[in-house]
Amino acid sequence: MRYLVKERIFSIATDFWIEDEAGNRVFFVDGRALSLRETFELKDASGNLLTLIRKKLFAMRDTMEIEDGREVIARVRPAFFSPLKHRYEIDLAGGERLEALGNFADKDWELTDGNGRVAGRISRKWFRVRDAYGVEVAPGADDALIISIAVCIDRIHEDEVRKNHEHPGTGGGFGGFGGL
Repeated sequence: MRYLVKERIFSIATDFWIEDEAGNRVFFVDGRALSLRETFELKDASGNLLTLIRKKLFAMRDTMEIEDGREVIARVRPAFFSPLKHRYEIDLAGGERLEALGNFADKDWELTDGNGRVAGRISRKWFRVRDAYGVEVAPGADDALIISIAVCIDRIHEDEVRKNHEHPGTGGGFGGFGGL
């Protein structure tokens, strides 16, 4: 299943819908949850909380945490070193790890598990909507979790871009790239 997600959702303080490829409203982003801690809620179409995403305040690398309402189910952060491709590590609560490998220019990513199985893809290529990207979720994967991971990667990138514009000449951060 593919979904249409707006870019830079943390930079706006409004609510909006995430639609499937047929144009059906499937997930709701509650912008009222935005706060100093950079938090938002992902809800289903009926208003039930699916995930809560928060920026971890004290971390060596920019880190976003995804909660299911009870506990942290995933942590997303840039890889320490990634010279050729941009890479993110996603640690899941069960001890598994996903990896996001791709590039920022095309917003083209692939999320894989430790065995190389694809859990999801992120790409601008599928939809012709400005300031948006598509998230494709593999069969059997958790749609809300994969969408939340995509949003975390986008947010961490935006933070890096903002930091580099505020402090030019300080380098690109994580492995020589300017973030997502």
